[in-house]
Amino acid sequence: MQENRMREAVRAQFMATFAMLRATIEQCPASLWDDPADKNRFWQVAYHALFYAHLYLHPSHDVFVPWANHREKVELMGATTSALYTKAELLGFLDECEVHATEQVAALDFSAPSGFHWLHMNKLEVQLYNIRHLQLHIGELAERLSQRAAIDVSWVSRG
Repeated sequence: MQENRMREAVRAQFMATFAMLRATIEQCPASLWDDPADKNRFWQVAYHALFYAHLYLHPSHDVFVPWANHREKVELMGATTSALYTKAELLGFLDECEVHATEQVAALDFSAPSGFHWLHMNKLEVQLYNIRHLQLHIGELAERLSQRAAIDVSWVSRG
């Protein structure tokens, strides 16, 4: 019973986090989406966050299957690229990540090793790490919206 509660809490926090990322993407004005003044464009930060959320929801790096529209190296912060992702593309990827999170959290063995040789922790901690990483970038994007476009992103406590 305790494990089911834990799974539901992790799933609910992923959904809340994804809802906040969705709000930043949907509310981003065109002028900020691909602003050349930004080292990491708005869309790049959003894609980076989604790419790693998707990766760390897989059982291991060995079985990771990138998103069908993935473009090599675009997930890396600081990468220079002209391979712009549109809002519609990233919202579609976000939809897939929500489904993937629901499926994977239901199946994960939280006490198993991370499945990623660079993360020396168990699966439960990987998912907490994953949510923290998402929130870091959501905070970054929400701050851009607030400071440069006077758009406030609402906090979502539970999904």
